[in-house]
Amino acid sequence: MSDETVKNVFVIGLDEANLPTLQQVPGADRLRFHQLLTIEELQVGEVHLPTLLDKAQGVLDAFDGSIDAIVGYWDFPVSTLVPMLSERYGTRSTSLESVVKCEHKYWSRLEQQKVTDRHPRFGQVDLSAEPPRPPEDVTFPMWLKPALSYSSELAFGVGDEEEFHKAVAEIRDGISRIGRPFEHILERIDLPPEMNGVGGRVCLAEESMSGVQVAVEGYVHQGEVTVYGVLDSIQYPDSPCFLRHQYPSTLPPPVIAQLHDVSERVMRQIGMDSATFSIEYFYDPRSQEINLLEINPRHSQSHAELFQYVDGVPNHHCMVRLALGEDPHMPHREGSYAMAAKWYHRWFTDGVVRRVPGPEEIARIERETPGVRIEVIPAQGDRLSDLPGQDSYSYELAHIYTGGADEAELREKFDHCVAALGLAFEDAPAEADAAEK
Repeated sequence: MSDETVKNVFVIGLDEANLPTLQQVPGADRLRFHQLLTIEELQVGEVHLPTLLDKAQGVLDAFDGSIDAIVGYWDFPVSTLVPMLSERYGTRSTSLESVVKCEHKYWSRLEQQKVTDRHPRFGQVDLSAEPPRPPEDVTFPMWLKPALSYSSELAFGVGDEEEFHKAVAEIRDGISRIGRPFEHILERIDLPPEMNGVGGRVCLAEESMSGVQVAVEGYVHQGEVTVYGVLDSIQYPDSPCFLRHQYPSTLPPPVIAQLHDVSERVMRQIGMDSATFSIEYFYDPRSQEINLLEINPRHSQSHAELFQYVDGVPNHHCMVRLALGEDPHMPHREGSYAMAAKWYHRWFTDGVVRRVPGPEEIARIERETPGVRIEVIPAQGDRLSDLPGQDSYSYELAHIYTGGADEAELREKFDHCVAALGLAFEDAPAEADAAEK
């Protein structure tokens, strides 16, 4: 194949876990994927956006070939780097403003309420106040979270004033890591009057939602909003932490229709185009109501294998096709399995990892169990509380992807993999208690 027919796709934060799935998209033989910045550069420590832009531009300027697409499937700063670099190098993406309208949780709520009432009551928390207080119209139980965060970092469910003040103290300490660089992004946008003085280091309070969680995946192409999948997000018992994402959703068709409708209206209001999105909702079976949790201005790489197992194509396909200006249409139920799940094997107390399986051991488990892929997160010797990007309540040990005929088969494969991995821990040293969550 000549160089003229090969398209160069630069993936911000391309990682080893997603490269094999990217190489499964239709037409991958005419695509060449290039890493643009590492995960460590993008997510470890406080983000310094000018440095990241300079590094990325240095790589692109030095590239001897065509720059045909710039894409990414991670949250901030990747989500905002994509439109900024695309504008500079003339590749397709949605606008920076539309991305920020999704990622700034307070601005996103302001936009959502213009077209739907399917969201909780919400308001700002003044972090500088002494003492800080909940917004007047928001009642306990509620969630506190920075205007910008990912992987539920610094997101706390609080049930009373004491828990509220404890959560505010933790958010105060950690909000600048992402909030300060996000303010550089806000300076690049003409903000509406309702966003004057809000900034990137604002704390959002919103009333807790009940029910089951569900995710909607879609894209916007030439102004047309398309929803191509709905997934169930199932939590550990008595915990806000995900146990698994499961596709396709088992919710009743009328509920699925509501999710499609609200998603389409909200994404039109946001003004995205040539981009993928993933929207998280709560559905309460008792009241049969849906409530929008948050909008992600990118597809979920967590779901790539699930779509491949069930529909025959990973959802990375939509991202790549949109960036190349091609038809992003997804096939339907053309995969090898009727159902699929991404499982989160978690640990709920701190500890030090004493044993992890090696690559050959993981490969053997995958060979022996068809329809399974495994990613182990920590390395031997790691302290769990030192792992980056964890939520406020647990530590991720492994991601286990399973395809099967039904839910029972998915669970059977997960249980088998957990046992076969043989992960082992010991208690964390007492002198490091200050690092405990």
